[in-house]
Amino acid sequence: MVAKTKSILVIDDNDDIRGLLSLVLQKEGYEVLEAAGGSEALIKINESKPDLILLDVMMPGMNGFEVCEKLRKDG
Repeated sequence: MVAKTKSILVIDDNDDIRGLLSLVLQKEGYEVLEAAGGSEALIKINESKPDLILLDVMMPGMNGFEVCEKLRKDG
């Protein structure tokens, strides 16, 4: 049986940070998804169900705390 590649969603409004994290994680064998903000992240979470989420707290619009609260409410 072949193990499924684990997916990680990197959510950060800073393109450089998001890109660096994605590069490092991909080199370690993870499937990496990216989102530049909270609203985009919620869509990607519903579509792809990542195994892990790396979430920036300080973002314009919907911040990281608001994303967490929305995920908790939606279960």
